[in-house]
Amino acid sequence: MKIIQRHFLRGSQELEVIDDYVRIRSKAPFKPAEELTVMLTVLNPEPRISRSSLSFTSRVNGDALITLQLGKPDTEAFNAFVALVKRRAVEEYQAFAGLRPVRQPAGLEANVYDEPPDFDDEGEDKPAKLRSDLDAERIDEAIRMLRTYLSAEDIQPLLSALEALSANPGSAGLQSQVVYAFNELGPRQGAVLTYAPYVGVLLSDGPAGAPY
Repeated sequence: MKIIQRHFLRGSQELEVIDDYVRIRSKAPFKPAEELTVMLTVLNPEPRISRSSLSFTSRVNGDALITLQLGKPDTEAFNAFVALVKRRAVEEYQAFAGLRPVRQPAGLEANVYDEPPDFDDEGEDKPAKLRSDLDAERIDEAIRMLRTYLSAEDIQPLLSALEALSANPGSAGLQSQVVYAFNELGPRQGAVLTYAPYVGVLLSDGPAGAPY
């Protein structure tokens, strides 16, 4: 599914859900066109709503990765696109993390524009909760996958943090180091979660004993 949004000052952006990612093509006045790819696995399925926009944020650090103008190009198309991104973000995260399919939370597909949103900025920058049930073998598996499919030089701080965490999975300090190293990856986050989905699981705020 694809939508195109236009703004008389900011220019236009075309957003399309393709397989396991969202492609964003933007064109600002007097600037060259830009294209960005955002992996669905890294998206928090519950968007953040402000007075004029809706943003899908990173599961890990809360940064806005996709920002939409409310109600454009029209209410029906906007709601359909947002509902699709919500659903696909949940599906892709569960698939990569090995989670069992679960029933959609109530309201996940709800209309996101016709009803007035609540504006609550409190806690926007809160980090994901640390896990208390980490599996050293799964961490080692993630390290092997990352070394096999990605350039170790590009992600060395994360690999070092994961290796330290594998030796002591219950350390809150080492878990924080993994979170920090992952945050510093920028656009490489999607590739890391693709080849080593357990990284996303250990950074998530799921309950202890979740069926990953």
